[in-house]
Amino acid sequence: MTETTTPAHTEGQDGHLKRPAISFEFFPPKTEDMERNLWETINRLAPLDPKFVSVTYGAGGSTRERTHSTISRILKETPLLPAAHLTCVGASRGEIDEIVDRYHEVGVRHIVALRGDPAGGIGTPYASHPDGYQNSADLVAGIKKRHADIEVSVSAYPEKHPESRDFDADIDTLKAKVDAGATRAITQVFFDNDFYFRYLDRVRARGINIPVVPGIMPMHNFKQARNFVTRNGTTVPEWLAAKFEGLDNDAETRKLVAATVAAGQVQKLAKHGVDTFHFYTMNRADLVFAISHLLGIRAKSAQKAA
Repeated sequence: MTETTTPAHTEGQDGHLKRPAISFEFFPPKTEDMERNLWETINRLAPLDPKFVSVTYGAGGSTRERTHSTISRILKETPLLPAAHLTCVGASRGEIDEIVDRYHEVGVRHIVALRGDPAGGIGTPYASHPDGYQNSADLVAGIKKRHADIEVSVSAYPEKHPESRDFDADIDTLKAKVDAGATRAITQVFFDNDFYFRYLDRVRARGINIPVVPGIMPMHNFKQARNFVTRNGTTVPEWLAAKFEGLDNDAETRKLVAATVAAGQVQKLAKHGVDTFHFYTMNRADLVFAISHLLGIRAKSAQKAA
C-alpha cells in the first residue's frame, strides 16, 4: 500500500488542520419534484465549500438540455464551480463541439469527459458515432483543442473497466486521456480500499502523476445501489451486504448503516494519505453532509460561529 498524497488534516503554517478537498456529483432532474429536491440538496451542501460540483449527462437532446439548464442555474445562483459531464454517445463531432462552445460561453471551465455507456445499455456492444469522437481520449483532445482554458477530468477504474482486456490495457487508456490533456481522474465507486491503493500503484508506475480522486457513494438504498454498481464492474463485498441484511423495509436504519460504512471508508483512506474525495450524492444531502462532518469539514457559517 503506497501513500501517494499529502495526509489529510496535516498542520499548516498557522498550526490549524488542513481540511480535505471534496467535490460532489449531481444528476439533472426530470420532474419539478426532483428539481426541488436537487436544489434543496445543493443549498444544503454548498456551505461545505466543495472544490467543484459535477452534473451528469446522458445521450439524447432532453437530457443534454436538462444538464445545461442545471449547470447554468448553478453558475447564476450559487458560488459553486460546476463541471459538466460530456460523453461521445449518439452525437457527431460537430454536435459535441457546439455543446462545448455553449458551456464555454456561459462560463463553464471544467468538463468531465467520458466515452459513455453503449446506447443499448450496459453489457451491450459499444458502437461509436460514425462522425463522432471515437473514445474518451479523442474527446479530451477535441475539448482542449477547441478551448485550452477548459480543465478536463476523466474516469478511472480501480477494478478496471469491464470492457478492458486487462489492467495494462485499462491503464493504457488512462494514459491516452492524460496525454490528450486530462488533469484529474475520478474513480468509479469501490468499497474495498485495497483496490484503490493497488490501482494507484499501477498508475504511478506508468508515470501517470495526475490526481486520482476516489469516488465515494453512500448506499442509501443498498439493493438498488448494488444492482447498479455491479453492472458497472464494482465488487460488493460479502461483509458489506451482510451489514444491510434484514433492512429492506427499514429505511432509517439503512441510512445509519450507510453513513457508518461510507464514513469508515473515507476515514481509512484519509488515514493512509488521501486528501481529496468525490461524492456521488444521488441528489441527496443528508449522508454526504454527515460524512463530510466526520472528515472534519464544517459549513462556512459554522466556521464563522466558532
